[in-house]
Parts: sequence; C-alpha cells; structure tokens
Amino acid sequence: MDFLQRLASFLDRPLFPWKKLIIGFSVAQYLFEGFLSLRQYQVLKKKKTPKVLEQQVSQDVFDKSQAYGRAKAKFEFVSGLYSQIQNIAFIHYDILPKLWSWSGDLLLRFAPARFSGEISHSIVFVLVFTLLTQVLSLPASIYHTFVLEEKFGFNKQTPQLFISDKIKSLGLTTVLMPPILAAFLAIIQQTGKQFFYYLWMFGAGLQVFMITIWPIVITPMFNKLTPLEPGDLKDNVEALSAKLKFPLTELYVIDGSKRSAHSNAYFFGMPWKKHIVIYDTLIEKSETQEVTAVLAHELGHWSLGHTTRLFGISQFHFFYIFSLFSVFINNQSLYADFGFTTVRPIIIGFILFSDVLSPMDVLIKLGMNILSRRYEFQADNFARNLGYSADLAKSLIKLQVQNLSTMDADWMFASYHFSHPILTERLKALDWQPTEKVAVEEKGGVAKATGRDDL
Repeated sequence: MDFLQRLASFLDRPLFPWKKLIIGFSVAQYLFEGFLSLRQYQVLKKKKTPKVLEQQVSQDVFDKSQAYGRAKAKFEFVSGLYSQIQNIAFIHYDILPKLWSWSGDLLLRFAPARFSGEISHSIVFVLVFTLLTQVLSLPASIYHTFVLEEKFGFNKQTPQLFISDKIKSLGLTTVLMPPILAAFLAIIQQTGKQFFYYLWMFGAGLQVFMITIWPIVITPMFNKLTPLEPGDLKDNVEALSAKLKFPLTELYVIDGSKRSAHSNAYFFGMPWKKHIVIYDTLIEKSETQEVTAVLAHELGHWSLGHTTRLFGISQFHFFYIFSLFSVFINNQSLYADFGFTTVRPIIIGFILFSDVLSPMDVLIKLGMNILSRRYEFQADNFARNLGYSADLAKSLIKLQVQNLSTMDADWMFASYHFSHPILTERLKALDWQPTEKVAVEEKGGVAKATGRDDL
C-alpha cells in the first residue's frame, strides 16, 4: 500500500507530459507491430509449401492461403494507421473533455433533475463515446466483411444481417452497460482508498455471471442453437465425455454458416453442468472421427485444468489493473493535461489510465500467448494419448485448408500475435506421418478439403 501511495505522489507532478507520453507509447507500439508485420509479410510472399505439408496441401490452396494472409496484413496495417490517426486527433483536439461537456448538456436538457450526478453523467458519456467509436470503425468493419472476407469466399452475411447485428450489439450495450458502470463507480465512491479490493470482487462475480448467462441469453439473439441430432457423432462425443467424466448436459449445433465459412467448436457452463457447441461448418466439412478429435482436444483443456488456471490468471490481472488504477484515480496532472482542470470524472481517469497501461499490456499479451501455445500443445498431446492423433492431424489440416490459415510464420511475429502454434509445429509435436492426400475442390470460392486414401 505504501508503495502505491509513493508511486501516486511521484507521478502526480505539475506539467508532467501525459499527452506526449501516451501518444509516444501508442506510436511506438504501432511501429513495433508494423515491424513484426513486415517480417511476417516476407514469409507470406513465399511460393513453396512447407515441407511437412507438401503432400497434403495443393499448391493452389497454399497460394490462396498466402494471398489471404497478405490481404489481411495490408488491411491490419491500414486500419491500424487509421486508429492511430484517430487516437492522436482525439488527444490533440481535446475530444474527451468536449464529449464530457456535451453529454452533460444532454443530461441536463432531457433527464430529470435526480439524474444529474457523476454516475448518470458517466453513463451518458460512455453511451455517446461508444456510438461515436462504432461509427468511426464502421468503414473498416464493412470493408473487412464485404470486401476482404467476400473476396476469399468466407463472408456469408447479408447487409441486412450486418446492420441487424450492429443494432443488436448497440442495444445490448445500452441495456447492460448502465447498471454495470453504475455499480463500478458506486463501489469506487463508497469504499475509499481500498476500492480496488471491492472492485476486484465485483469484477470476479460479474465475470462468472456473464459466463453463465451469455451463451443462454445473449448467443441466441445472434445465432440459433439446436440440439445435435442422434447419430455417430453424438454417440462418440457422449462416450468420450463419459470416459473423461466431463459433466456434459447438452450437445448443440450453432448456425455459424449464416455469417462465415470459418469453423470452430467450444464448451461453456458451470463446473457441474457443461454444454458443447459445434459449428455447423465443422460438421459439414469434417468426418465424424475428425470432429470427435477436435472435441478431444477441447476437453483436454478442461481435463488438464487449463480453463481453471486461465480464469485464475484473469482474476490476478483484474486485481493488478484495479490496484494500479488507485495510483492514477486522483492524478491531477493527468486530468489537467487532457483538459479536465475543474473536474476529475472517474470514468475519464480509467480511460486515460488504460492508455498509460498499454505498454504493460503488450508484455502481458506476450506472456499469455506463450502460455496459451504451451496449453495447445498439451491439449493436442491429450487427444493423442486418447488415440486421436491421426484424426486430429487430419482435422487440423482440413481446418487449415478450409480457413486458408497461415501455414508458416516468422518466429517473432508468431511469438507476439499467435495464441496457437502454427500447423507445422503441431503436426511435428503429434509425430504425424502423412498417410492421406488432401484433395481440393472449389465450392463457392472457398477451398474445401476432402480426405481420401493415397493409393
């Protein structure tokens, strides 16, 4: 506690250049990530398929995967530059204090007098700020969905569905954000200098609550979940769950194909009641044993305690963030440098604190990716020990082909960005030896993989 107080005093110095510091951090991060992307772009220009995949992936599919990777890299570079310009403009033109003042005027004009406090003002400010950022991000979102993803055959969204999703997302924000933000601010206002303990407990409880209700209440607003029909796949998954003592309650199929051709599978629920969700695209494009192998990998995460450990790490991260926020919450020089000379709104302090914290988040992201890749290898090995090595390898290759995922990567770029090992690393760890040829046929512009005996 004494350390936090001394740190707060050290940082709260008159004329401390917070604006320059935050802009410098942001630009440095962008340039660093741009450097990594440039290294990866050179890998994406390669013409030769990685040796381990030469017999499994056709040259045509490899070329498309490389082209897709380059297209995404260019998009991310431009969208990142757009975000940098937007961020610098927000700071240079004092957009935050202007939005705070304007949202206060809206509150005075349209809300009853009892809603004139900081909490009500903060709620209106965040709603206005969210709407503004959504509008500013709309061009990039439209391009990504209807140009980039469309070009490579992945987009399945109609303009109507795209607009509907945006409206629903804003509606959810409007409903969920006010009570959560009100509780967040009230805890800080009522608990004094020890607020971060109570804020951490509130955050942990909220996270558990959202994990519980999101798949049940929120997901059905965007996608349709239907019980998996009886058959070999259901029998296999139920048998695997019983073998591992996984508390499976229901198997669902989700209509992911209504938005994208990408495939996935996941599980959710409380420790004593779990549900597995399989994308319809995964079932459509994979054989029964391959889907089961994918789920064996996912259940490996559960059986090895990865999900519990990651939840624990997230709680430590929350506590670390809220503890450091206590250092900045009353920093007069930080508020003043951003145009808040007469008021120090808590929510503004948290936004500015998040910008200051961004360099540390880079290191945390790097560490989490390293840990995540380690867990992925362990889950692969878990599926391998269950006898799914060959089927998991085939499924990984098919998913790689279907998703046109990156088949090779620069080590620095992968270390920083990838939460999963690249395919060649996973196949090597599985001691996989090619026994099948992955044939490729065109269907709607997307490479579709089919397994067959290589006679």
